[in-house]
Amino acid sequence: MDTLNLIQLVDTLFIDHDINNYSLRLFTNYKLKRFRISNDEFKSRYVPNNRFGVGFGFASSKLLVDIAFNIKDKNKDVTNRFDMQGTTILGKKNYVNFYVQTYKGFKVKNNFDEDFVFRDDIKSVTIGLNMLRTLPDIEFSYTLLKAGIDRLDKKFYLTGGFGAFMFYDYFSADDNVLNEETYPYFNEQAQIKRYNSAALGVLGGILSVFKLPENITLTCNLMPGMGLMYKHVTLEDDKYTPSNNFLFKMDYAVALGYNVDRYYLSLIYGGGVYSTKLDYDNNYRFNVTKAKLAFGYKLGTRSKKK
Repeated sequence: MDTLNLIQLVDTLFIDHDINNYSLRLFTNYKLKRFRISNDEFKSRYVPNNRFGVGFGFASSKLLVDIAFNIKDKNKDVTNRFDMQGTTILGKKNYVNFYVQTYKGFKVKNNFDEDFVFRDDIKSVTIGLNMLRTLPDIEFSYTLLKAGIDRLDKKFYLTGGFGAFMFYDYFSADDNVLNEETYPYFNEQAQIKRYNSAALGVLGGILSVFKLPENITLTCNLMPGMGLMYKHVTLEDDKYTPSNNFLFKMDYAVALGYNVDRYYLSLIYGGGVYSTKLDYDNNYRFNVTKAKLAFGYKLGTRSKKK
């Protein structure tokens, strides 16, 4: 590809030449990956700190860029983290979301009245991708809705289809992820020093948009799925491969938007729940969560009224 063709490709994919489609944005967000180990009665939960952020960005009909800064409380233990989550639509039929998350430092909580403690030695890495291929074309653009560009001609949109997902998930600790005070509530196979897993599965999904009165838009998405999973558990003095290879998951997203001539507001909440068994009556589950409240100011002067 020569330089001229590359410039034309970039212009087609990313450059919007209509100033009326551009806006500046301020936002606050909330992101986390948490996980838990449980049996029939007891749960040990691992939750990161400094989950909130603030930031700014810009949007057009072809591109939305947000830059966030994580808020850290100097009076609390800090989780060192990288958390990137995104959603896009490729072509007219492919709804894609992805996440890349690395965390170090978790607050360990429980449901059996032991003290909560912060463990800076616990690490977690999760990388995942979901793709939904819709049967009819997707008639709306999430990028446009999030950017405050309302091009909805109907009051209700609904589409669905089938697809696939994959992910890699890992966590570890210097000794094991349980604290000494919690040993009596779990068996030895729950005293995990390192956990590795990879999964591949199928999913179904429904995407919907509702155009409500007073310039309000509501979107709701659900994508349940199941798959096969390879898991390897390392204990302090042993290791094993769980025999149960099944995984069940549910991804979801809800968004509410308010859009008028000069500005827009959007509130998005979504995530996924992934659950599997570790044998020996132990269960494992992790959650991916994202929320964002954004205010956008439109640079153009075009009125929606004709």
